[in-house]
Amino acid sequence: MKKTYLNIGMICLALIMASCSSGEDTKTNTGPIVSPVEVDVLTKENTTDFMVDENATAETVALFYNLKKMSKTKIAIGQQDAFNSFYNDLTGDSDIKKTTGHDPALLGSDFMFITDKNNNGAASNWFYQQEVIITDDVKEAYGKGMINIFSWHLREPNHEDTFYAADMTTEEKATAFKSILPGGTNHQWFKSKLDKVADVIGNLKDNNGKHIPVIFRPFHEFDGSWFWWGADFCSPEEYKTAFRFTVDYLKNTKGIHNILYSFAPDNSYTTSSSFLSRYPGDDYVDVIGMDNYGDLDNQGQAGVDRANAKLKIVSDLAKSKVKIAALTETGYRVTASNSPITGWFSNHLYTALTANEVEVAFVMFWNNNNDGYYVPTPSASNASDFTSFVIKPKATLVNTLPNMYQLPQ
Repeated sequence: MKKTYLNIGMICLALIMASCSSGEDTKTNTGPIVSPVEVDVLTKENTTDFMVDENATAETVALFYNLKKMSKTKIAIGQQDAFNSFYNDLTGDSDIKKTTGHDPALLGSDFMFITDKNNNGAASNWFYQQEVIITDDVKEAYGKGMINIFSWHLREPNHEDTFYAADMTTEEKATAFKSILPGGTNHQWFKSKLDKVADVIGNLKDNNGKHIPVIFRPFHEFDGSWFWWGADFCSPEEYKTAFRFTVDYLKNTKGIHNILYSFAPDNSYTTSSSFLSRYPGDDYVDVIGMDNYGDLDNQGQAGVDRANAKLKIVSDLAKSKVKIAALTETGYRVTASNSPITGWFSNHLYTALTANEVEVAFVMFWNNNNDGYYVPTPSASNASDFTSFVIKPKATLVNTLPNMYQLPQ
């Protein structure tokens, strides 16, 4: 247990003091009622008390602190594979930069190809080439002052051909996740995959040899059952065990100290208790996130309200636990047969992200490709909607992102 109990005491003391008004008779309680003051207990000095890794690098500590503080006033806008996934124009700048003149504030990447069974480390190997591209992109993003986040579409342990449960047999679905747990038949296999993750993250360094901080989002969207780690294929305790093992192995066994860990279900939750049903604990989570496409998939104001209510759960939990809140994936995909929604970015999404005192540090759109887009390019009919979104008071691209890797003076 970390030293958060000291901060709870500080909150209680502050609330007691805030309830008293100078010059009023507090004994008879005849004075006006003063609303409790929300106290920000996070300081530069105590930041590691609220982090998973108390030995995190200075830049990783600064990233946690700055993301948490920034969430009160700004939302970093990002995209998965922003430097390598484009719509129509398949070269050059990120599509966000093509449309707005500035790169995103956050870059999403994936360990999927990096940990693929076919990655043999040879320069001529396609999977290793993807590893080089991804790690170079991370370094480029960091050099620009951007934030980096990794998901992991890990192939199932039996054949390593898919991460979708629909492609697996009934027996494989029932046993795959259990098999990677300590004592399981594929536990050593899972450790070998984590060894690769550790090797990559441990070698992400800037030009001065300093480790580049990353947010890591393992076993995401676990409340659905489209992935082999989904809710139908493991119990809450089994999920927690895998998540905790992942963190402990990377942090303690492999000595990797430039990671913030993200817990990120999909959008099935409507209460904080259900959201936390598979939560591995405060000592294992830095970022409390949620993926949500469905509520914003042309569902009108009712969908916006649902998305906002769920983000309110995420935001309130992050406030109470002194963690970082985020919308870790979202988007509305426009294709030849799926037209843009008027005001989706500047009205629907922005309202969901900000109404009812929601505080999230970042939002990430999924990747564009030649068949469709989540982020419009300049010629798209909803480009102006997106540009209106990114100049909203709480929105930020990299050009207005503060220095995320240094504690403020």
